Amino acid sequence: MTGALIELDAVSVVHRIRSSSLFGHDSVHALTEANLALEPGQTVGVVGESGCGKSTLAKVVVGLQQPTSGTVRYQGRPLDGMNRAERARDFGRDIGMIFQDPATALNRRLAIAKIIRDPLDVHAEGTPAERADRVRELMSLVGLPDSVADAVPSQLSGGQRQRVAIARALALRPSLLVADEPTSALDVSVRAQILNLLLDLRERLGLAMVFISHDIQTVRKMSDRIVTMYLGRVVEEAPAERLPAAARHPYTRALFSATPSLLETVEPIALSGPVPSATAPPSGCRFRTRCPKATADCAASLPPLAIADDSPGHTYRCIHPEIPHTTGAPA
Repeated sequence: MTGALIELDAVSVVHRIRSSSLFGHDSVHALTEANLALEPGQTVGVVGESGCGKSTLAKVVVGLQQPTSGTVRYQGRPLDGMNRAERARDFGRDIGMIFQDPATALNRRLAIAKIIRDPLDVHAEGTPAERADRVRELMSLVGLPDSVADAVPSQLSGGQRQRVAIARALALRPSLLVADEPTSALDVSVRAQILNLLLDLRERLGLAMVFISHDIQTVRKMSDRIVTMYLGRVVEEAPAERLPAAARHPYTRALFSATPSLLETVEPIALSGPVPSATAPPSGCRFRTRCPKATADCAASLPPLAIADDSPGHTYRCIHPEIPHTTGAPA
């Protein structure tokens, strides 16, 4: 298959919540005019602080969140043009999702084999004997011993529970896997095992992946491209190998400086003040209230989408961009 596997075209998500006034309501701008295109077999990493819209983006991609405006296309077909049966057959079964906390994502009353088998039962995939064989195959694929098949989630370690969640997500042989902070609820000693498992599965199965995390160094290791989000808006998108040296947006550079690497030296960038409210985002560039390079021009209007001169696949929204560091050394 050629062309994008999934596309988001100017997708926005606005939630209505009750305001502090007695009868009023506020609008939470969870996602604003997001554009994303993911090719088959490609991994796009999404980074940003808590509340930046990463999880909302993930829910839109897997169809759990209906956009307020904009279009989501899967293999060129708009999702809002599919009926319920078509969405289940042509889209839902082709997308797998791994949630942040396996302790809450798994039914604590069901046996592990039943949890993994559940998507096969829902979609009536094969005969009962074939489903049982598929469960054993999936357990072997993610490194789970046969002895845990009859256990319940509370009897497993955090790493084992996440392996169960991964096996369930792969049950229907999806083309796209969405991993929303898949290691944040795990011990440090287990995180590397799960990340390496996801890398191995991506190569073995030819999966496309949306990998979401607040840890930009982890995202860079996992991804072909990195999308940086701030307060619901995509502010930069770049090939992973170009970062951090060629980062143009100050926020991307700040994220790298907050999680230093032994391989690249990044000049520390101090951000002052709290993240603005999503119910009343700043005018112009939303990052301007914390940006050390902000000027009055940043408040006037949304910065236009710019393309890096030396990389057509590198875009950003900033009128005072960072100067790329060819050696990765601080300027």
